[in-house]
Amino acid sequence: MDWLCLLVAGLLEVAWPIGFKYSNGFTKMLYTVPTCIALILSFVLLSKASKTLPIGTSYAVWTGIGVFGTALFGIILFGEAYTPTRIAFIFLIFAGIVGLKLTSGS
Repeated sequence: MDWLCLLVAGLLEVAWPIGFKYSNGFTKMLYTVPTCIALILSFVLLSKASKTLPIGTSYAVWTGIGVFGTALFGIILFGEAYTPTRIAFIFLIFAGIVGLKLTSGS
């Protein structure tokens, strides 16, 4: 259950940075409100998962999911650069997340 909380927290860690972009500096309330809700829920779920999972693993997985997902959505939604080298490094982040899960002992 804690890994599920961490996964959802990580997905929300992708949602709120994307929401920042769409909220245009918190000037568009249609995007600002869900962005703030995603931000708060992400922190709450990270905190819940960290009760039993190692904090280093929890935080690394949470930020890793956020970086991986935000980078991919930046490419897909906002036309950000996608060179083979950049894609390779994004997938190295993913490999690190999987490695932490496999070696966490939880």
